[in-house]
Amino acid sequence: MAFTLEQVVPWGRSFEEYQAMFALTDDDLQQRILGCGDGPACFNAELTRRGGRVVSVDPLYEFTADEISQRIDATFETVMEQTRINQSEFVWEQIRSPDELAEIRRAAMQKFLTDYPAGKQEGRYRTASLPTLPFAEGTFDLAVCSHFLFLYSAHFSAEFHVASIRELCRVAREVRIFPLLELGSTRSRHREPVMAELSAAGYDVQIRHVPYEFQKQGNEMLMLRLSEVS
Repeated sequence: MAFTLEQVVPWGRSFEEYQAMFALTDDDLQQRILGCGDGPACFNAELTRRGGRVVSVDPLYEFTADEISQRIDATFETVMEQTRINQSEFVWEQIRSPDELAEIRRAAMQKFLTDYPAGKQEGRYRTASLPTLPFAEGTFDLAVCSHFLFLYSAHFSAEFHVASIRELCRVAREVRIFPLLELGSTRSRHREPVMAELSAAGYDVQIRHVPYEFQKQGNEMLMLRLSEVS
């Protein structure tokens, strides 16, 4: 039995995980960053605390902090149960056990919930969903998308992925997507066709290894830019 979910669930990762997943350098963190599909991750909260410039978008942000907290509570044990049943799909090194994973995720999501009311008022959390974003062309230097595109390949078509990545490339000079696996720790069924279509359309498409692996074989991110000579 492989790890499966019926729908996208709120599941927040830490600032340090974002750094590793997207190979973010100090220079990267000084850029104008868009976090797409961030959900209850604490990347925005922590980067803002460090003086960074970041906006997160997610349909989840139409709800209040209390409503998001209730949604997290309603789905948390479902995710953890799937993780415990399918422990063999994961690398238990940086995170050593399901219990430690639960602690790390709870801490990250609590940091998000604490920051969320002020961040929403400041415009750092915006309600939006791919493949349409409410920003002008080139608003951001870098867009990162964690655990949405490719991960939910069974839920969203290749056409959705192409349209979404085109939109990310419209609003940001560079796009990074992680992971390139779908649920169940298998290579995304959309990976090759999406990359081929975007390459043919004039995008510079690269796969880069990163210093993060929790899903087995999940240590690659996709990097994209719209080629200047497209």
